[in-house]
Amino acid sequence: MQHSNSSFPAPLWLTQDSLTPLPDPSTLDWLFDEGSLTRRLTRLSNDGFSITPLFEGWQALRADECAALDLAEASEGWVREVYLHGHGAAWVFARSVASRSALQGDGLHMDELGSRSLGELLFCDHAFQRRAIEVCHYPEQWLPPAARAPELWGRRSRFDRGSLSVLVAEIFLPSLWDAARAHAENR
Repeated sequence: MQHSNSSFPAPLWLTQDSLTPLPDPSTLDWLFDEGSLTRRLTRLSNDGFSITPLFEGWQALRADECAALDLAEASEGWVREVYLHGHGAAWVFARSVASRSALQGDGLHMDELGSRSLGELLFCDHAFQRRAIEVCHYPEQWLPPAARAPELWGRRSRFDRGSLSVLVAEIFLPSLWDAARAHAENR
């Protein structure tokens, strides 16, 4: 089941230099952290981290995804949508995409990940180069129905390895902010 409806206008993705007004320092720290989000969530959850796949399959990519990957509009790609959980609570909704042409013959089998972390794979393969992190208030209509809320912060970045580019978007859900606040208060 595809959750992201492309009929809604795409958000304006911004880098930290062009973001105004700036969110609070704690939010900024999460949005622009260049380390592995999987590792950070694993630490925050004291190893209570898990992934639940929601959708994986070939489909036409959204216009903003095609632009970010330098593809013709409506190009087909592999789409993977998952929840990243801490202690069973959905903390992050993630959507990762790559073009069909780039995936064929590359050796990255996004269709075989299941409940394993794509982010961890990207961070462990040092051939991948991460481009700048961009952020936005993610369109509510692009989220799974159970996670829909207005004004949720999302971030995305493109990981390149040779001719392969993977675009990873991560949307921070209210339960993550609750867990991060509780963790900070208990330190």
